[in-house]
Amino acid sequence: MTEPFGARLRRAMDERGPLCVGIDPHASLLTEWGLNDDVSGLERFSRTVVEALSDRVAMFKPQSAFFERFGSRGVAVLEKTVQEARAAGALVLMDAKRGDIGSTMAAYAEAFLRKDSPLFSDALTVSPYLGYGSLSPAVVLARESGAGLFVLALTSNPEGGEVQHAVRADGRNVGATMLAHLAAENTGEEPLGSFGAVVGATLGDLSSYDLDINGPLLAPGVGAQGATPADLPGVFGAAIRNVVPNVSRGVLRHGPDVSALRASAERFADEIRSALPTG
Repeated sequence: MTEPFGARLRRAMDERGPLCVGIDPHASLLTEWGLNDDVSGLERFSRTVVEALSDRVAMFKPQSAFFERFGSRGVAVLEKTVQEARAAGALVLMDAKRGDIGSTMAAYAEAFLRKDSPLFSDALTVSPYLGYGSLSPAVVLARESGAGLFVLALTSNPEGGEVQHAVRADGRNVGATMLAHLAAENTGEEPLGSFGAVVGATLGDLSSYDLDINGPLLAPGVGAQGATPADLPGVFGAAIRNVVPNVSRGVLRHGPDVSALRASAERFADEIRSALPTG
């Protein structure tokens, strides 16, 4: 039986620390690295990040859009990036934010969560805003494949509030509703459930939300977006042990020098470790 994603992530976090590094080949970042904004530059960028960091981060988070913009050749680079990262021992969270209904959602799930797919990843970001139930095909296939999902719940972009903070008839807002669904998915799972939430590290005090979903909390916003590792305990409170801080540009801007990439990732990892409660 395939070991569930939550168990694999818990072990990686305990052994390596919880840092997740994005693989986000923005055109501007390729230029900063002295690379062309083309498939060759994309491949060089991705391979360098994987080679530099695959043995020292808990997880990579490639942003699918930055590969898709090059068409089929870019997707081929994404496939290779995912496969090489996983072969090197890192977990891979595909940041594709897929969300649809019925057979279309099932097809998205098969693209990223079916074990024989070229793009098979350890986990996938998904959007629940066609209704949480619309994610059912992805939930089912993730369970079958030992993969995970990260559901957009409380995102850090300002526009997200108009949906996520909207209050339902039962008095609970939409973001809190998504957290409750995830807690239900993770009931009884040990040492950690496989169904996580995306919760922005820039949101400040979230003590009014129940973040104890028995699953991982992906925390974008550390680094270039303004949040620091020291902010994490104040945002996540008692759920801090299950937080996976995501850093992208804060690490990637130090490339293409491999030593500089490693040093930057290690600095963030050390700061995160210092921010976590002991014991």
